[in-house]
Amino acid sequence: MDPSQAAATDGNSMIISQSSDASPMDSSATTQIDDPKQDLTQVINSIQKTLGILHQLYLTVSSYNVAAQLPLLQRMNNLVLELDNMTRLADKCTIQVPMEVLNLIDDGKNPDEFTRDMLNGCIAKNQITKGKTDSFKSLRKHLLEELEHAFPDEVEAYREIRAASAAETKRLAQSQNVLPNGDTKL
Repeated sequence: MDPSQAAATDGNSMIISQSSDASPMDSSATTQIDDPKQDLTQVINSIQKTLGILHQLYLTVSSYNVAAQLPLLQRMNNLVLELDNMTRLADKCTIQVPMEVLNLIDDGKNPDEFTRDMLNGCIAKNQITKGKTDSFKSLRKHLLEELEHAFPDEVEAYREIRAASAAETKRLAQSQNVLPNGDTKL
């Protein structure tokens, strides 16, 4: 009887699908992709599997008798193997978490507060930048009006040059799949 069948006979245990020839070490050997999202998914799956094994172990220990010694040892071995697997998978997974988030968690606060505060800060900075941009646009418009009164011919030549330059930039952007703001279309 393999460990998954032994787990199924316990009554209160959760069944973890595991073939008799596959060990937790083999789960990452089947997919060797260096995709960060795939690595994170593998770590999450390993964590969930470890939690399942811990639950099974808890149930076995809470109703321990001499007859349950073999399933207990098998589950302990599965736990050690899965923890080793999790460690190997976690080494491949590189996620950078800001220290502020970890400090919030240590203080018992919700990490979503950090996200909300960062988002509100970005919105405030965006509004400030938009105000500056609008001010420069207004200044440019005002300067052009004043220059048009003082130098009408030069302003007309300037506007023609700007229009030709804008048309050339737009044509170039369309030929290179570039958006008007400078980003590249994918």
